[in-house]
Amino acid sequence: MTVRALVFDVFGTLVDWRSGVAREAARLLAPYAPSLDAGAFADAWRGRYGPSMETVRSGARPFVDLDTLQAESLPEVLTRFGIAGVPDAVRRELVQAWHRLDTWPEVPDSLRRLRARHLLAPNSNGHVRLMADLARRNGLVFDAILGAGYSRDYKPKPALYRDAVAAFGFAPAETLMVAAHSDDLAAAASHGLSTAHIARPREHGPGGGETAPKVPVTYAAQDLAELADQLGC
Repeated sequence: MTVRALVFDVFGTLVDWRSGVAREAARLLAPYAPSLDAGAFADAWRGRYGPSMETVRSGARPFVDLDTLQAESLPEVLTRFGIAGVPDAVRRELVQAWHRLDTWPEVPDSLRRLRARHLLAPNSNGHVRLMADLARRNGLVFDAILGAGYSRDYKPKPALYRDAVAAFGFAPAETLMVAAHSDDLAAAASHGLSTAHIARPREHGPGGGETAPKVPVTYAAQDLAELADQLGC
């Protein structure tokens, strides 16, 4: 079946979250932790990502956006690194680091190519303002913003995949979930979406990233430009 819409994971797939968060942490925390291992700090903060979202996914609390969850997990990360005395204003600015991430190099041009023939939207755990800020920073143009802010839940809950299909009104198989994470793609496929895996071997820096899908997918590409080639864009 012809692919008519692409919906994207964002953190790791479209943007290099680790480098951006590390850069901002090094800058903002320099007065309080001059010898900070900023990459390790970014990894530790990202490590709180899943557990914080689980409080919403499990139904233990109503939906709150990712900025709220990041702000709540930040004190634990600061304590882990022995960083004290960080003012509230600096903490708020640290949370905004997630709004100032850069894309992987090929992403802006590849999205322009893909948009010539397909509808595009993020299907991310990030909320609408976060996606808008990343899009404006990197010159990305989407046809809608889907994901957590739209569905009021977090992946891999079914609503995010079902709502992504319903939003554009195409058949599930005509909607392509694009991600660098096999678990995201497996969840999407379970709801009938087509899937595309993008290799991001540097997503976690020295910790690596997925170089190939761990589950069956419709497409597998080394980067977004190769996916555009495969889709004839």
